[in-house]
Amino acid sequence: MDEASYIKLIGHNIVSRRKELGIKQIDLACAVGIEDSSLRRIEAGRTNPTFKTLFRISEALDIEVSDLIKIKE
Repeated sequence: MDEASYIKLIGHNIVSRRKELGIKQIDLACAVGIEDSSLRRIEAGRTNPTFKTLFRISEALDIEVSDLIKIKE
């Protein structure tokens, strides 16, 4: 898997968990402390989030960072 595909996978995993919990994109962005436009880019796989941002997202979604970066089969 190349880098771009992996970044898209991370975004997909964030979206899946967020929707599973019924959290709106704007509410997650506020909880994480980032602009909603930044979260949109992360979820779309158009930007590579920092570990700090991934950590904050994982806390807000009540999962481990490893769950955001793993390939689900």
